[in-house]
Amino acid sequence: MPRNIYSEEHEDFRGSCREFVERTLIPRGEEMLRDKVIPRDIWREAGRQGFFGLCLPEEYGGAGIDDYRFQAVFAEEMAKFTAAVASCFGIHSDITAPYLGHLGTEEQKRRWLPDVAVGEKIMAIGMTEPSGGSDLAALKTTAVQADDGTGDWIINGSKTFITNGHQCDLAVVAARTNQNKGARGISLFVLEAGTPGFTKGNKLDKVGQVESDTAELFFDQVRVPADHLLGEEGAGFIAMMQHLPQERIGNAIANIANAKQILGETIHYCQERKAFGQPIGSFQHNKFKIAEMVTAVEVAEAYIDDCVAAHADGKLTPVDAAKAKWWAAQVQCDVLDECVQLHGGYGYMNEYRVARAWRDARVHKIWAGSNEIMKEIIGRDLGL
Repeated sequence: MPRNIYSEEHEDFRGSCREFVERTLIPRGEEMLRDKVIPRDIWREAGRQGFFGLCLPEEYGGAGIDDYRFQAVFAEEMAKFTAAVASCFGIHSDITAPYLGHLGTEEQKRRWLPDVAVGEKIMAIGMTEPSGGSDLAALKTTAVQADDGTGDWIINGSKTFITNGHQCDLAVVAARTNQNKGARGISLFVLEAGTPGFTKGNKLDKVGQVESDTAELFFDQVRVPADHLLGEEGAGFIAMMQHLPQERIGNAIANIANAKQILGETIHYCQERKAFGQPIGSFQHNKFKIAEMVTAVEVAEAYIDDCVAAHADGKLTPVDAAKAKWWAAQVQCDVLDECVQLHGGYGYMNEYRVARAWRDARVHKIWAGSNEIMKEIIGRDLGL
């Protein structure tokens, strides 16, 4: 079924994204898997191509494009390569950078955004804590103003499961600045790598997305200047809630693009692979399975396209973003599981992309708010 939300200009940009994948990412794929990291020179190359500054104003090194569909195209093409690259790049440019762009002072934007746009400074966002998981309002990391009259803040606590955490140069960190105000006692800070007391744990040993650099962050009496407060004191939780729909629709876009790509490769495999003297795709059971998967992916893609169009117009609601996020993650995991089955024993071999994609996808039902949290948001909106 033809898609209706992308113009010729968007498709031209898609061609640039694909060229970057073919020229830069595919030749380095095995290296990234082996070393469990996206090398810095790849980040810089993506930055030079302008992929990280799409939504940032031109005066800070960005492209100044006020059209989310370009970011959606970039997310799709990165996810067709691997979920890990889509995740790392998305956290940097599509999730964390907008906090600086929307909440930062003029001085903060000029100080940090130009390096973010060109991939010289890698960004991470510190929300999740070891004891809290998806419960952002219950975070325990604290920020207390120093008693020496400087206005500086002293931050203590930790974060976990932080994408880009080990490589990050800048981290937007949520901390509690008032113990008595619940969600309204949370503020955001920009922390620079190398600040005394700010340390990074070892890269976490994950089941999938091994190219993605994920780590714990630790804060032990970290002193940050007053001008590292991002936005208003006490407005951090509200800011996170306002920005989460973009994170969630970004997840949904990448999930379905990844599933669609691997499904296409699986269909080709089923056309070529023979058993009992005929292509395995010609067996009725397999044919029906493939028909079901193609339908599920295209229906999910149509809904997500509507959400992308709504977000480009500033009309995407948190509830609709939650629907897109959990459903895309579920469809992706279901489709990739069937794709592994259709590959038989080869589907369980790491040398096959389908095996890695299946393994990489499982976390999508957990992060950016678990599927259960998404359903809770939807249920509350229904008055339940």
